[in-house]
Amino acid sequence: MFSFARHSKSKISNWWWTVDKVSFSLTLFLIFIGAMLVLSASPSAAHRDRLVDDFSFIKKQGVFIFVGLVLMIGISMQSLRTIRRLAVLGFLCAFVGVILTYVVGDATKGAARWIKFAGFSLQPSEFIKPVFIVVTAWLLDANKKIEDFPGMTLSVVLFLITALSVFGQPDLGMTVLISGVWALQMVWAGIPVWLIATLFSAGLVLVTGSYFFLAHVRDRIDRFLASENEIGSQIQKSMDAFANGNLLGRGPGEGYVKMTLPDVHTDFIFALAGEEYGVWLTSIIVAIFAVIVVRSMSISMRDNNLFVMYAASGLAASIGGQAIVNMCSALQLMPAKGMTLPFVSYGGSSMLASCIAMGMLLALTRKNATSEDKDNG
Repeated sequence: MFSFARHSKSKISNWWWTVDKVSFSLTLFLIFIGAMLVLSASPSAAHRDRLVDDFSFIKKQGVFIFVGLVLMIGISMQSLRTIRRLAVLGFLCAFVGVILTYVVGDATKGAARWIKFAGFSLQPSEFIKPVFIVVTAWLLDANKKIEDFPGMTLSVVLFLITALSVFGQPDLGMTVLISGVWALQMVWAGIPVWLIATLFSAGLVLVTGSYFFLAHVRDRIDRFLASENEIGSQIQKSMDAFANGNLLGRGPGEGYVKMTLPDVHTDFIFALAGEEYGVWLTSIIVAIFAVIVVRSMSISMRDNNLFVMYAASGLAASIGGQAIVNMCSALQLMPAKGMTLPFVSYGGSSMLASCIAMGMLLALTRKNATSEDKDNG
């Protein structure tokens, strides 16, 4: 453990004594758990993809983890002003990326969400989520502070542009997640009841329409509603993994459902945790996400800073919400959404976007973040 003097004026020392060490440490633990699970799943995933190197996935994940940690720590040291500016710039870049998926997107499983380059796949919608949340928080905060500033109206316009661009890929799961987090921020900001009713009705229409017009969405919902004997093989294997793991698990590397379970290193990595480590590890994972979300939301309200409250609660909800969707999909508690488990699942876009979100969250919840922002004007 590094030691920094409290009286030191260095940026690193200031960060160390002001950052939320509990959330930071729990995030590192989640990343460690994910690395162990990806290591276990790497050989079977490599065989299915006909790769020569059995450990190619964990090697790539190691690079993603290193870059992600650098981003997370670097962003968490920044002031609120810098976080707002990074969010605006990041949103513009991510939005351009989402639009590019319509032109050069790589179609997988009925959706063109990825852009391939230099042997890597980038999913822009993963990156647009955290920066959209921070930009929206800034608009809602300005709506309260600046007279006649149409912050709430701009927030609605920004939401519609973002949600429709992501939905059109199509990515229903990410659209629902972004919509839910934005709705939470709007409730904090005091959204009119009529607008809530209007947007909720529009959401129901979109979800219903996606069932009838998007084949892959209809297929996932039909499988979720099917009887026990008719559910898809992927979900059945996921449930088998949890059954095999029972309370204590089969042991590290001893799972065998992973040999036939597609996406075991990404969308269904929670099932791998259940099979090899049992209920105890899956319960720890759930508890860690719960602590990060509740703690971050609680800390964000300490200084009565509306921007911090809107942004931190939104970022925490997005991390927790994505985790809930992933885990519930693996347990057949909701239709499969194709979402990764933050910090745990394999994937460059998922790891980097999660680390960016956590970096912003840690920056927002630092002890002197609000006072530093006032000092900077």
